[in-house]
Amino acid sequence: MKEKEEDWTLVIKPKSSLFDLELKEVWRYRDLLLLFVRRDFVTFYKQTVLGPTWFFLQPVLTTIIFTFVFGRVANLSTDGIPHVVFYLSGIVLWNYFAECINKTSNIFISNANIFGKVYFPRLIMPLSVVVSNMMKFGVQFLLFIGVWIFYMVQGADIQPNAYALLFPFLLFLMAGIGLGLGMIISSMTTKYRDLTFLITFGVQLAMYASPVIYPLSTLEGKLRWVILANPMSAIIETFRYGFFGEGTFHWAYLGYSTLFCFIVMYFGTLIFNRVQRTFMDTV
Repeated sequence: MKEKEEDWTLVIKPKSSLFDLELKEVWRYRDLLLLFVRRDFVTFYKQTVLGPTWFFLQPVLTTIIFTFVFGRVANLSTDGIPHVVFYLSGIVLWNYFAECINKTSNIFISNANIFGKVYFPRLIMPLSVVVSNMMKFGVQFLLFIGVWIFYMVQGADIQPNAYALLFPFLLFLMAGIGLGLGMIISSMTTKYRDLTFLITFGVQLAMYASPVIYPLSTLEGKLRWVILANPMSAIIETFRYGFFGEGTFHWAYLGYSTLFCFIVMYFGTLIFNRVQRTFMDTV
């Protein structure tokens, strides 16, 4: 008599395609995603005195320094926008992008113990980083909105327009680019650990190759195109154009950032899915 086949609740098998995201499986583990987000939030600030107050202090202190050094001493142009709100807008956006890259870039190394003991969709880990950083970004964005409203009430030359409605899309682009680049770098750091230090330093330098401390309108010629090659440049400029009414906005620039986002997400997922199969042999 033929034995009755057992009904398994979970079947683990090799991926049939490198670019098989298995999004349904990721959705099934959404509770785990939320637990990782909570873990990232709690463990990072559990032993700090000020706790989540650092969400506010970091951009505020950085804005004060930028205002003094670049606004007062270097006297860089801000297109007529008050220095404080100009620098704060760039800092808030760049912080989120930088955090996504830096924390995603060492996913394999920092979570090797978990990956080696239990199965779950590996894509959950970088996604949790993006989501947890989005919570931090939300707090800092509220800080920006408060300062933005304050200067408008004070009569500053700030004229928001309909392009501010592009903000959710800009947030998606920042998350996508940060996630894609982070997955590529994390896949490479399984063999080349030095990249972990290099990327932290590189992200800091890349900020000066984006219009965080200066407007794009002050650049001309080849230098302008070099800065525009940074996909974050169009995102920051579009954000400022929508909320301030000043800045450089062009659909072609934003289209480039969008195309870059999808390309880096594609190759990031491609490489991530390939490396996750054998990374335990090299970590």
